[in-house]
Amino acid sequence: MDKFESLRAFSRVVEEGGFAAAARKMEMSRSAVNKLVANLENELGVQLLYRTTRKVTPTDTGRAFYERCVEILTSLAEAEQLASEQHGEPKGTIKINAPMSFGTLYLGAIASDFMVRYPEIKVQLTLDDRFVDAIAEGYDLVVRIAKPTESASLVVRPIIPIERVLCAAPAYLEKRGIPQHPQDLKQHSCLHYGYLATGSQWQFEDGTERYTIAINGVFCSNNGEVLRDAAVRGLGIALLPRFIVENELNNGTVQQILMNYRLPEIVLSVIYPVNRHLSTKVRLLTEFLEECLKLPQRKSVK
Repeated sequence: MDKFESLRAFSRVVEEGGFAAAARKMEMSRSAVNKLVANLENELGVQLLYRTTRKVTPTDTGRAFYERCVEILTSLAEAEQLASEQHGEPKGTIKINAPMSFGTLYLGAIASDFMVRYPEIKVQLTLDDRFVDAIAEGYDLVVRIAKPTESASLVVRPIIPIERVLCAAPAYLEKRGIPQHPQDLKQHSCLHYGYLATGSQWQFEDGTERYTIAINGVFCSNNGEVLRDAAVRGLGIALLPRFIVENELNNGTVQQILMNYRLPEIVLSVIYPVNRHLSTKVRLLTEFLEECLKLPQRKSVK
């Protein structure tokens, strides 16, 4: 196991950018971590790290070696997890990445309920609206709301369709008029989502007709709740998942428009690496998430 400990130490130094930070994460002394890495370099006969007084960075060989170390350590952790799951309660840590709005409104509570049911499982939840690399960043599960896409390296499991609505504040519509046709949006201030390639183009369907509208607007954000708040304040028209604006629709601070036109479906999906063993804990969380989102009290997600 000393070899695995050396691999862990080297990998942690690369990830943390230094021996002191790696030692803190591993709850070891700095000298112990340094010795493990030095022994590894001596055994391999190559330099894996550039060391300066300010930082530590991998050499070209070290970078390639680090990538293989991550695969080896991941496989080892999965093997240990698989063995432990044959006896007793599921346990371990699940590293999850999810969109900010969905995470704050739903997933945080769902993860807490999941941990109550399975007290031996720990959850590390990161909320982030950017597109993440599940493999490179070491996530066990990534939750995304988008059109399902195919990938040779990832498994994409659709969980539930997400309804979207086009909405604006009554004061804005009174001032600028209510659009009657998607083409009318060209004359309006539209609030668009910054991370999607289609953010500046909105699509609508009416029977056999399809409309793709290049929108204009003064405000763009990578967060749905920020766009909702901008719409409430009368900055323009927003296209958002219903669960983000459900309360505002109910209390009248925003008004839904163009309801006779259908918006292309988007889906909430869970994503995990295709070459990564789907552990019991990840499978249980996926099933729990699906179970919770289909409950009647969470109908606004759909």
